[in-house]
Amino acid sequence: MPEESPAGGAVHDAPSSQGVFATTATETVPGAGSTAANEDIGRLTIQCADQPGIVAAVAGFLAEHGANIVELGQFSTDSENGEFFQRTVFHREGLAEALPGLSAAFATQVGERFGMTFTLTDAATPKRVAIMVSKYDHCLLELLWRNRRNELDMNVTMVISNHPDLAADVASFGIDFVHIPISRATKAESEARALELLAGKVDLVVMARYMQILSADFLENVGCPVINIHHSFLPAFAGAGPYLKAKERGVKLIGATAHYATATLDEGPIIEQDVVRVSHRDSVAELERRGAEVERSVLARAVQWHCEDRVMTYRNSTTIL
Repeated sequence: MPEESPAGGAVHDAPSSQGVFATTATETVPGAGSTAANEDIGRLTIQCADQPGIVAAVAGFLAEHGANIVELGQFSTDSENGEFFQRTVFHREGLAEALPGLSAAFATQVGERFGMTFTLTDAATPKRVAIMVSKYDHCLLELLWRNRRNELDMNVTMVISNHPDLAADVASFGIDFVHIPISRATKAESEARALELLAGKVDLVVMARYMQILSADFLENVGCPVINIHHSFLPAFAGAGPYLKAKERGVKLIGATAHYATATLDEGPIIEQDVVRVSHRDSVAELERRGAEVERSVLARAVQWHCEDRVMTYRNSTTIL
């Protein structure tokens, strides 16, 4: 008999050569990921070489197509020969039905003219997010709690873990939990199993203290950005054991960094960082406790900004609009 979960789901053996099990949610938490406030709200992000007329062209296009701009942010890396970024939030009645036509028209009427890359999305459709976690629960629970309170608009499709420890916690939020054990010998097989679940089915993967290094092959084939939280103020103390290294070094500040994962460990574009002051009196355990507070807030902000289409990457850096 499958074991009943607190959310009405069941823990069961999933077909896999690795002994994978999953907690399948059968209830939806009321109010989670509500998008009523975003009805008929669109988001347009653009990136191109800075040049005269961009803002006017975008505003004119939206006006001609019955859209009213409600928020606009822009930035150029340089007044001459810079890279230009813009995020525009607009209201347009019947947006869901009009979106494909708007996107095609913008590409031909504005995008091609300025050599833009752009995204045009319906804010009422939350991004599909998968969370990967190991045993530490603070970042995971922060994301799920904010999502349940409608402070973080996303559709969490599943939580994947290499340990079974957090299955009951995840099930209490009405979210599917998939346990995929991983070892040095089974790493390739485990990642292949995760890719079967994720590739083409989610818009974002979040490593919420997932204590495994994702391979370049996984990152190349997952088909969406991956956000990682590093328990250090990068580039200091990269890799494992940063709090012990910080204690040994006698640092006065510790922090956390949320960044996009790349094939080069801990060197992807930084989305958000924060620090907290510490002293020589703090033990390693106290550093870890205070660091966890920073980690969960930094990761939550990074995920929120990504889900709101605020993060734009250029070279190995980000612009947040």
